[in-house]
Amino acid sequence: MRLLNFGSLNIDYVYRVDSFVRPGETKTARSLSIFPGGKGLNQSLALAKAGIEVWHAGKTGADGDFLLAELKRGGVNVSRVGRSAEPTGHAIIQVDDSGGNCIILYGGANRDIDPDYVDQALSGFGRGDMLVLQNEISSIPKILSAASERGMRIAMNPAPFHAEVLDYPLELLDFLILNEIEAEGLSGEGSPERAIQSLRARYPRAGVVITLGEQGALYADASGLLSHPAYRVRAVDTTAAGDTFSGYFLAVINEGGSAAEALELASRAAAICVTRPGAAVSVPSRKEVDAFLSQAE
Repeated sequence: MRLLNFGSLNIDYVYRVDSFVRPGETKTARSLSIFPGGKGLNQSLALAKAGIEVWHAGKTGADGDFLLAELKRGGVNVSRVGRSAEPTGHAIIQVDDSGGNCIILYGGANRDIDPDYVDQALSGFGRGDMLVLQNEISSIPKILSAASERGMRIAMNPAPFHAEVLDYPLELLDFLILNEIEAEGLSGEGSPERAIQSLRARYPRAGVVITLGEQGALYADASGLLSHPAYRVRAVDTTAAGDTFSGYFLAVINEGGSAAEALELASRAAAICVTRPGAAVSVPSRKEVDAFLSQAE
């Protein structure tokens, strides 16, 4: 059973600040670090580090070769990655003293996903294989429809959330992974418990995960509702925590594990992630997560 992650490839410019810049304010950053990133790249590395054989599809510009090198080093197959005339997508990230972040995205090559390339990227994948998506690339409806026609299982993290997501054919999803803000935007419900029930009613085919930060995570499918607490650690940078959670959760599912097992491993992987600076570089290996398991137990 093969897994294709069709997602973004970004260059992350991370500025350390004491507090986030306010409107009209000019602030001096304590430091600047440049990292490989993008929700797609982060999730591919998380999947690979969790032990899954993963192909990545997406596009970079001429300035994005180091992103491909990072994926290769992480064990990701990049043979489906295309080259765009647009510059590589990038993110400007502020990280404050509490470890929180705020992010500005520039789409670049991530917004240059055309229908012909979609067909090329999905070629050879079919029934039983899994497609993983986020919402930082163009042509999402086309990708969803094409993957469904091929009989692929589809998982999506609709982040960043915007109004267009409401028009996506999300009824085709097998797994929907969101945080509290995305869940409220998609369901219209402020309570995570009400949101997850609303989303289950709207998309009955999908298992739905809502991550709640320090409050843990919820999961619901036809069998019922599960919850899992977050592990208490000292947060340094939360930038890739959601991507790490998504990658590890889907890795367990792709291996045939249960939702409860997936929540467990994903929660512990995310706990390790937030203790480290950066995005892709903060994703832990399966060995590290297993060691954390034994320490926690």
